[in-house]
Parts: sequence; structure tokens; C-alpha cells
Amino acid sequence: MNKNIYPYQFQSCSYSSPQPGTSVIVTGAVHGNETCGTVAIRRVIAELEAGSLQLLAGRLTLVPVCNPLAYQLGQREGERNLNRRLIPTKDVQEFEDHVANWLCPLLAQHDVLLDLHSFRGEGEPFVLIGPENNRGPIESFSHEVHELAMAMRLGVHRLVDGWLSTYARGVQRRQQRLAHDADAKTIANANTQFGVGTTEYMRSVGGYAMTLECGQHQDPQAPQVAYAAIINSLRHLGLIAGAAPEPVTEMEALRIYDVIDKLHDDDSFVREWRSFDELTQGELIGIRADGIEVRADQAGRIIFPDLGAKAGEEWFYLTKANPRLAEMAGVKA
Repeated sequence: MNKNIYPYQFQSCSYSSPQPGTSVIVTGAVHGNETCGTVAIRRVIAELEAGSLQLLAGRLTLVPVCNPLAYQLGQREGERNLNRRLIPTKDVQEFEDHVANWLCPLLAQHDVLLDLHSFRGEGEPFVLIGPENNRGPIESFSHEVHELAMAMRLGVHRLVDGWLSTYARGVQRRQQRLAHDADAKTIANANTQFGVGTTEYMRSVGGYAMTLECGQHQDPQAPQVAYAAIINSLRHLGLIAGAAPEPVTEMEALRIYDVIDKLHDDDSFVREWRSFDELTQGELIGIRADGIEVRADQAGRIIFPDLGAKAGEEWFYLTKANPRLAEMAGVKA
């Protein structure tokens, strides 16, 4: 197949009310093997078309499949990870560049993004939100109160922040390794823009956003988690009828503070880790191919452990209790 010709098309379904209100976009299948969002979004579309759901105010755009190439292949990415380096470009090299050139302007037309995902290993659903309000160079932001309020009404019991600042820390390490390890994967991952995905792009154009990780890819409950989050969000924001949901009160607040890359394909875990498994300070997590032990530097939880990661890719992330976020949310750290 000619790499510049792809037999795919992009689809979004948009609904507008005569009454003014918030402009919301909900996305699924940014990663092609994460289909719970696709199922839930198509359910919402069917209910809107049937009239069992009705838009009362604002605008709603539903994107069941953001990456049709990856979705058709049934794998995480088509030619690269769409949720890394998501920026419009004139230098189109991969299919995901076409997606970015279509998706980014669409995101910029909205106020709020709910991005629906799932993960490889076992674990409980959780929501990733943005940073505290700031005017810094990494992720300037001013909607933390609104973002947190919506995140607490999705129906899940874990709040996690700190993604992009942690990713920037990982980029610094990759840049330091470039002098000794100039493989293509390390070079690509050593760009700070590589940490920008859907939610980061949405915040960069003035909106707010959150990533809902609905559970394990094949969990039969994941589509229902996604559907409930869509309905709760739309009621919270006043787009559809129904009682506004109360915030979840039993919530654990965490911050991602470090990312550990795989340096060699033979780096290995000492056990089968699940997202949010507890770690004690000094606990052995994995062993490098050269025999060096990788241990937790402090007590916390592991997140996104990736047994299938390749050299130069993210291997796992580390989280710790987040007192600031817990205090804002009125929940435990």
C-alpha cells in the first residue's frame, strides 16, 4: 500500500441545541485496541437518534473512532502512538499525522473533552486530570476547579494528576542518553512534544479535559463505565435532562511523579504488576538486562506497567499520595 493513500475516513457526529451552553467533545479509540469508549459513544449516538436522549443546551460532538487505522488493525497504534506528539503538521509522515490534522482543529472548537481509554493489565478504572492552575512553560492552565468538579462526577474512585510534568522529566533523561544511545525510538521520545496527547492539546487551546481509563481492555464492564461517565458529564454540564450527579466521596488522590523507561528489550519485571499495586520504599520492581535492580524510591503505587514495552519506551510510572489534590477534592490522599 502506498503510505500516502489510506482507505479510511474520519467520522464525528455533532448535535447542537438552540439553547446556549457548553461545547463538549467525547472521543474513543485514540488507541485502536481500546474499544470500550467506541461502544459507549455509539450507544449514546443511537439514543440521541432514537430520542431517548435529547440535547437541551450547548453542543455535543461524539467521535467513536479517532484512529481508524489502528482500530481496523485491532492494535494500539497504526504507524505511531496517536496520543503522543498530537499536534497539527504540514510534514505528514504517518497516518497519525493525518488524524492530528483532522482531530486537533475539531478539539479546538470545543470547551471540554472527555477522552475514553482502557489499559492492558488488570486494575480499577481511574481518571487522569491536568495540573494545578499555572502560567508555566510545560502546561499553562486555568480551569483546575472545573476540571476537578467534572472528574469527580464520572463515577470512578481514583484521581491522578502529574502526567505531562513527569513526562518532561523522562524526556530530560532520554536527552541525556542520546549521547550514548542514538536509536530512533530514544530520539523520538526525547522530544517534549511527544508527551502531548488529546487532553494536553485541549488544554493548550484554552479548554479543559480528562482521560478516563475505564478498566482492562477486555473487561465487560468497561463500556458501561464509559457510558455512565458520558451521561454523568452531560448532566453535570447541563447538556441533557436528568439530575446532576453528586461527586464521588470515596476517592483516592495520587500524583504521577516518575516514569521509568525500558533500556533493553530484556529488562524484566520481578512479578506481574497491576496498575495501582502498592509499593513500599525500596521494593524491587524489575531487573535490567545487565543485572541492575530497579527499586521504588519511596512508598506509593505503580501505574501503567507494560510487560510488552520495547527498549526506549515507557516501562512503568510511579505515583504517590497527592495531599494537594485530596484537599481540593475533599477526599483522602
